[in-house]
Amino acid sequence: MNQDELKQMAAAAAIEYLDYDMVLGVGTGSTANCFIDLLAEKKHMLEATVASSEATAERLRSHNIPVVELNQTNGLSLYVDGADESDEHLNLIKGGGGALTREKIIAGASEKFVCIADQSKLVKVLGAFPLPVEVIPMAQSHVGRVLAKMGGKPKLRDGFVTDNGNIIIDVVGLDLTDPKGFEHRINNIAGVVTVGLFSERPADVLLLASEDGIQKLTR
Repeated sequence: MNQDELKQMAAAAAIEYLDYDMVLGVGTGSTANCFIDLLAEKKHMLEATVASSEATAERLRSHNIPVVELNQTNGLSLYVDGADESDEHLNLIKGGGGALTREKIIAGASEKFVCIADQSKLVKVLGAFPLPVEVIPMAQSHVGRVLAKMGGKPKLRDGFVTDNGNIIIDVVGLDLTDPKGFEHRINNIAGVVTVGLFSERPADVLLLASEDGIQKLTR
């Protein structure tokens, strides 16, 4: 079974969490795209969706699935998205697709966050995947220096601008054995919009696809 098939399996498992008249938060990335394509068959169940990126909004609309702004809702019942890494406590690294800030906002506004991924995304300690940090452009050098003092090796994501008009610095080499502590430390650097650590608001459910089927982890 290849990775695309595993993503499809995880996305299909998340469909089971839908309910009628739901306002649904939808994430960004290849696994989220699989979920969106399956969602097209269930759109009659939804009142609307809230998209975590312009790309997601465009894909939802291509299936004639209604998209609204988060400010038009009273919060969300469910948010479905992928992850770049997860530990067994459902702390996540997200932002490989560059939508980490909007993803974090939607996760925070949702009653339940269901994360979909393949088995390879589950790790003992976060940090093998480069940690994305969204930064206001004028703060690039300052934030990079601070991240380096923390033990990281920061690198600008070349040619990439977020939907918010900011840049992303990807960081490797950090000791993320305390993900919540690092989330707070990095978020407190002047010029950082947010970091792609989801530990203050981790996933509630992690659906992992493998050759043996779906493994479900919960907090």
